[in-house]
Amino acid sequence: MTPIAPARRPAIRRRGIRLAASGALAAALVAAPLAAHAHVTVTPDAPVAGGYDVLTFAFSHGCDDSPTTALVITPPADGIDSVVPTVQAGWSIDVERDASTGLVQSIAYTADEPVPNAMRAAVELSVAYSADAPDTLAFPVEQLCVDGSTSWSEIAEDGEDPHDLEAPAPVVTLAPAAEDDGHAADDATTETDAAEADSGAVPIALGAGGLAAGIAALVVSVLAYRRTARR
Repeated sequence: MTPIAPARRPAIRRRGIRLAASGALAAALVAAPLAAHAHVTVTPDAPVAGGYDVLTFAFSHGCDDSPTTALVITPPADGIDSVVPTVQAGWSIDVERDASTGLVQSIAYTADEPVPNAMRAAVELSVAYSADAPDTLAFPVEQLCVDGSTSWSEIAEDGEDPHDLEAPAPVVTLAPAAEDDGHAADDATTETDAAEADSGAVPIALGAGGLAAGIAALVVSVLAYRRTARR
């Protein structure tokens, strides 16, 4: 083996350090997204105050690598008019309601078989937002596992970054309720009626014109006949 010249050794050492640093950076970049997604998320379809929506709660991890056995979702006390769980294969559902109001207090989705760590799973429920619902609604989730549990219930304070929380609650951000829908419908109806009236007036005008032309032709024919008869 050819010995490495002393002058080249520092260059080779520096190259090795750069490669090690690059590898560490790449590992950090890969680990960052994994860490960012290591929580229970919620994905709404139509988050508008006063409307209906389907919420998908998903996770892709267990509790310190322990398989997940259940998710217990707690809807917010204000801003929700109704909650309806979605029946899904592989999960059983238990709904707890307030004894006096009948409103849903929590929904427990229990997996028929524990969901292994690093495997994604999701459950759904349908909600009706109140017309005066706040801008954001938090849905705390208790993740139960074979060993241990995790309470995803932390809510960011004003000015605090939710990504800085260790166990943030899934949050839905709502758009304002639509306004003047009734007026828009009335305007549309008025425009439709006007268009129908205009479209109906055209045939009537044409028919009246045709009738007048027919009468004039008849009069001319009668006069012509009389002149012929006198001759």
